[in-house]
Amino acid sequence: MFDVVGKKKWYFAFSLLLTVPGFIFILLTPLSGGRLGLQFTIDYTGGTVWELKFEDPNVTPEQVRSTLIAEGLADSTVVKTKDGYLLIRTSATALQAAPASPSPGPSASVGPSGSASAGSAESSAAPAASTESPSPAASPSPSASASPGPSPAPSAGASPAPSSSPGQAVIPIPTSGPLGQAATALQKAYGPIADQRELTTVGAVVSADLINQAILLILMGSLGILLWITFRFHDVKFGVTALIALVHDVIVVVGTFAILGTFFRVQIDALFVTAMLTVIGFSVHDTIVVFDRVRENKARHAGEPIAAIVNHSVLQTFGRSINTSLTVVITLTALLLFGGSAITYFVLALLIGIVSGTYSSIFNASPLLVVWQEWEDRRRGRLATAGRSSRRASA
Repeated sequence: MFDVVGKKKWYFAFSLLLTVPGFIFILLTPLSGGRLGLQFTIDYTGGTVWELKFEDPNVTPEQVRSTLIAEGLADSTVVKTKDGYLLIRTSATALQAAPASPSPGPSASVGPSGSASAGSAESSAAPAASTESPSPAASPSPSASASPGPSPAPSAGASPAPSSSPGQAVIPIPTSGPLGQAATALQKAYGPIADQRELTTVGAVVSADLINQAILLILMGSLGILLWITFRFHDVKFGVTALIALVHDVIVVVGTFAILGTFFRVQIDALFVTAMLTVIGFSVHDTIVVFDRVRENKARHAGEPIAAIVNHSVLQTFGRSINTSLTVVITLTALLLFGGSAITYFVLALLIGIVSGTYSSIFNASPLLVVWQEWEDRRRGRLATAGRSSRRASA
């Protein structure tokens, strides 16, 4: 019979080998000011994402970034996607000019400035783009600019709206504010913008709320799991060891992304929290399967050493755990290979977490339960021996 529990020191050493490098890179995130470790999207940092394509396909990210630096956006990063779009990210969140007045009339330049608001507000404001600034031929009277009728000609400074497929709202190219100035400079230097696929700004307040909610979700989920397992098995050792295995899986996944962020600039977004909560649930599910068999065998084989009971239980549930995890891994591998770039890192986080959760449930949680129980038995034995010795001395 294979002795899983007897080789627990090797499994603990392997877990340290997996978690310590990742944990170091996680700590580097605050220590390096975000240059190393975890890299966050604007969901968590705030900022602007602008994805566009020029008519000239030979425009390089380096050229675009040099123009943005000249326009005062020195913190911008520009990368080219597989389909030829230039993805611009900047931490600046006030890139659009404020409306001229709070009135909802068309003369308030709602169209272009609304295009960079968080979410999908840019799409709904597109029809008003032609009234954002009066052209030289326009009437100087206020009533002319506030007229609800369509303008006979677009503004002289407005760029042609990018084409879109039927049923999709057009995101107008910005013409006002710092981002409008950047768009004008880019088109002057490299020609017209053929298409604009995304223009999103997330403010610092929204990103701070997302961070707080993500931390709260993970903490509340972990605490709830600890309390429920303790109640379900009537022993705090089961709950604590399951939580330790869960923390192991979280560090493995987050540490892997910290390493990928340091060397490959891989960023984590709001979907990453969803992946982590899924990993936590799966990891605990696997642990509970083993612990439930341990509880049954403790009643069935009362008097046997705890190490033998736990080893028996692990071997009895080993096939079930591997088969369950393998079916999920096959599905996630197919998604990783053929699911598209939008969910690549979400699926990767799930895949790493599922494999780590299966390992920690079998080779970490169960041996930790044995270590704790044997320590308690030795402690009780010493206390019982000390009690008998004191009674003999007093007699």
